[in-house]
Amino acid sequence: MKLKGIYVLGEDPFNLIYGAPERARIAKLIDISPAAHAAEAVEANPAVLADIDVIFSGWGCVTFTPEVMAAAPQLKAVFYGAGSIRGLVTDAFWERGIPICSAWGANAIPVSEYTLSHILFGLKSGWQHVTSIKKEGRYVRHPVAGAFGSTVGLISLGMIGRLMIERLKAFEVKIIAYDPFVTAEQGAALGVEMTSLEDVFQRADVVSVHTPWLKETEGLITGALIASMKPYSTFINSSRGAIIAENDMIAVLQQRPDLVAVLDVTHPEPPVAGSPLYTLPNVILTPHIAGSMENECRRQGQYMIDELERFLAGQPLRHTISREHAAIMA
Repeated sequence: MKLKGIYVLGEDPFNLIYGAPERARIAKLIDISPAAHAAEAVEANPAVLADIDVIFSGWGCVTFTPEVMAAAPQLKAVFYGAGSIRGLVTDAFWERGIPICSAWGANAIPVSEYTLSHILFGLKSGWQHVTSIKKEGRYVRHPVAGAFGSTVGLISLGMIGRLMIERLKAFEVKIIAYDPFVTAEQGAALGVEMTSLEDVFQRADVVSVHTPWLKETEGLITGALIASMKPYSTFINSSRGAIIAENDMIAVLQQRPDLVAVLDVTHPEPPVAGSPLYTLPNVILTPHIAGSMENECRRQGQYMIDELERFLAGQPLRHTISREHAAIMA
């Protein structure tokens, strides 16, 4: 007999993550209604979970409170077709020992693509040229590091940081990194020189941040670090805005027009009305688009279907999230 499942997420994420082909694949594997149930509806009527074995979800998932868990006595697995689960799980969930899988690995792919594009453009002093030519109304040339033999600095070597290492290998750059949880020997095995945070900012032609937002990482990137960057270098943040001491960064960028900051995230998000981030010529703002968008979201659904197939076959799952890991997710 097939296991019984349910979709629990918002209508828009449901259509983005689980398109018609994905829903058809899932329907062949388990008994599942084709409609999505909003978190609010499940919270108002948790009885809908009474005979459910499997939950497929994504953005807009229900929080697994003691009440929700009590209403789902048969629950055997949760497949979360998005990234961080940190705000969704409670002690009541972990105590049941139910596996929860996340598509954060799928979401890391477009983030790495976004970052790679800006690293390569930054190594050509691309944004400096664009803004100068628009301002001057003529061709202007600035110093260019170029990719060959230049230095790229990565802050944190989690999944996205390590994916960046693989992406950058094709471009013959030197990679240096700061991550207090990665030893020099582990870094060498990855092809990376591990060094201090200060050293990354002083030596790299481009610095890219991939640190999770934790209490310990708030304001990790100070104005002094950004001020120490080489002339005509580029700073990229596609992680979380709170990791940057934003006012200090703004002050440095106002004094260092040669630097460029590419910011896909800010704190708060979006920036407050009138923030210099909107008008500084050496700040490139994008509205949190690095992660999965539109058709890219379907990869997340496919990752979770692959996990369901492994679960049904009794095979090891590849994208489960432990309690310890959930606590440090962005």
